[in-house]
Amino acid sequence: MRQFLFFLSLSMAMLSVHTFYGQQNQSGFILEGLVRSQDNQMPISGVSVSTDKGEYTSTNGLGEFKIRANIGDEIVFRSPEFETVFHRITSKEEIIVEVQDFEPNARGGSRATTAVEHQRYLDSANFYKKTDIEKSLDFISKSISNTTLEPSKTQVNHSLTLLGEIYLYHKQFDLAVANLEDALGAKKTVRTTLLLAKAYVLNKEYDAALEQLQKLDAVKNMPPYQRIEKEELKGDAQKGMGKSKLAQQFYEAGLKIAEKNQVTPKIIDLSTKIAENFAAQNRQIEAEDYYNNSIKLSKQQAPERQVREKEKVADFYNQTSRYEDEIQLRKENLSQLKRLPKKKVLLKDEPAQKDSITTQRINYKIANAYIAQEKLAEAIPYLQKSIVEADSDNDLVVQKDATRKLSEVYEYRGDFDKAYKTYQEYVSLVDTLYIRKEQELSRLARLNREVANKQNRISSLEQERELSQSKYSLAMTEQKLFETRANWQKVLIYSLVMGMALFALTAFFFYRSNQKQKLANNLLALKSLRSQMNPHFIFNALNSVNNYIAKSDERSANRYLSDFSLLMRTVLENSEEDFIPFTKELELIKLYLKLEHSRFPDKFDYDIKIADEVDIHAFQIPPMLVQPYIENAVWHGLRYKENKGELIVSVTQPQEDMLEIMVTDNGIGRKHSANLKTDNQRRQKSKGMGNIKKRIAILNDMYKNKVDVTINDLNEDETGTKVVLRLKKD
Repeated sequence: MRQFLFFLSLSMAMLSVHTFYGQQNQSGFILEGLVRSQDNQMPISGVSVSTDKGEYTSTNGLGEFKIRANIGDEIVFRSPEFETVFHRITSKEEIIVEVQDFEPNARGGSRATTAVEHQRYLDSANFYKKTDIEKSLDFISKSISNTTLEPSKTQVNHSLTLLGEIYLYHKQFDLAVANLEDALGAKKTVRTTLLLAKAYVLNKEYDAALEQLQKLDAVKNMPPYQRIEKEELKGDAQKGMGKSKLAQQFYEAGLKIAEKNQVTPKIIDLSTKIAENFAAQNRQIEAEDYYNNSIKLSKQQAPERQVREKEKVADFYNQTSRYEDEIQLRKENLSQLKRLPKKKVLLKDEPAQKDSITTQRINYKIANAYIAQEKLAEAIPYLQKSIVEADSDNDLVVQKDATRKLSEVYEYRGDFDKAYKTYQEYVSLVDTLYIRKEQELSRLARLNREVANKQNRISSLEQERELSQSKYSLAMTEQKLFETRANWQKVLIYSLVMGMALFALTAFFFYRSNQKQKLANNLLALKSLRSQMNPHFIFNALNSVNNYIAKSDERSANRYLSDFSLLMRTVLENSEEDFIPFTKELELIKLYLKLEHSRFPDKFDYDIKIADEVDIHAFQIPPMLVQPYIENAVWHGLRYKENKGELIVSVTQPQEDMLEIMVTDNGIGRKHSANLKTDNQRRQKSKGMGNIKKRIAILNDMYKNKVDVTINDLNEDETGTKVVLRLKKD
């Protein structure tokens, strides 16, 4: 590689233009600087700037940088375009690095200008990274399409690395992995490798993450902050694989580097992770020591950081049943949060963030701590505050949970009127929340389509760039053919092989993108069908409550309402999962049959038979899969039977990897039930059964015929119905 000459310019004559006085605080000051060519004053972007205390940044499109530093720190400038520069900071004045004989494009042309524009597009993409993913992706597209026929590997790496960061922030981990792998393929850098390892960890590909991190062990002169990140990610990967002791070793190694270099934010992060690891091993004394250390250090940081660390410790107290300590710490956080300005005001139709720390969430947790101690009177005011604050912030999730908990407290205290009134408010909130979820799913589906289109656009631009580069290389080859005709056959063969490889690579990228999009669409469809099924089931079940209320049977209504509340909580807890343990589905079936039998005791009896050889703990089943068939048996078969009928749910295991669930009833049968329907009912299809069929179709498409359902008449005279569900184990 060509060697470049360089020097540092710190002359007093330039102070009127370049002098900058840093913002002094507990952690040093902000040092500004510039990296440029000495000959034409052209800024040099993408230069890595770091200190020996772990701070890190890079120059922007104008060659400028800002970094936190102290007097006496050593600052390092790294770039593939020139030799590494080391400088000891002796003042707060701006540092200007000028590179002599700097030629970014040996062939001439406008490559330097293109590099500046490329960096500006990346700066814009980074600006919109957290607020507008669509705009951010547009700027990434421009940065790729703006490159020359022979863009530098650094430019390709920077574009794809930032694209991976954007997907990481928005939790699109599979897309982040794909683009960071491509970025690493263009150019291997420590930063990209660390980001790829982080994406692997978040995507639960722990072995792949460790493989990338092990490659960095051989890298010398790595800045302290990146060494800390490497050890921390190793610990995260080991923790994800359930290896707590190995995770602890890596966390402690990272903490040692952070303490040696006084990187306070990382000391706090690693202290908290070590504490969580000790807590998971039930080593409470060691966990509390590290938690206290993180709180102590967080007092030197922003108030928000201190609140976040205290909440983690409060959660630890809750897990160890130290409710008084938990309550005291959360009350301190409430007082501190009230003194902080709200960073944004939620719009009327904008939901609160699930992971944000808000006063309504803290009040709800305080109330739960009081309830755990059976101090119901003390819990009520905090639940009421949580409901009011959640309503003000449009936080329906907390408002729903706090309202449900308040209804339960009233019920425990025997105040059934307030309990029933509060429960009605809870049901109304559930309805509103489901409507919002459907709207959110629709918005996410649209956003996913837009993101997929833009990702395909970026992939196409990258492929076009590669193709253009291939054409350019081919043109240069043709020119050389006139000079060296003896090698024309060899060159032609190489060109054809390159074209075939590019075609195969393009086909592979399109196939992988289509498969990922198909999986995303299937997951969205499953969520949408589950959100439709749950209110359908809830509203059918509420008719039973109305039946008792109409009969003025208060005791039965209360008993039914209590069982129904438990059933609905079970349904809501399972509604977000594609598969749940069969034991949970069995509990739901028993509870539902109990409720329906209490409503129609003179219409049918039921029995649940589980064969001795069945291992019910070994199987997973889609939630609410069996219940609609039982509901059909009761409402369309047994309810119209003149004498008392019978419903049997039997569970067998015909094969080691197969579970068979059979629902049989001796009701009037499907044909007779269809004849009883009105013309309007015949024109309308069962929404519950339609959803079940769609869910089974999608699940079988995703998991290769995992679920099979057959429905037949039980008897030859077309009375009774037999439903057989067969579920295969992975």
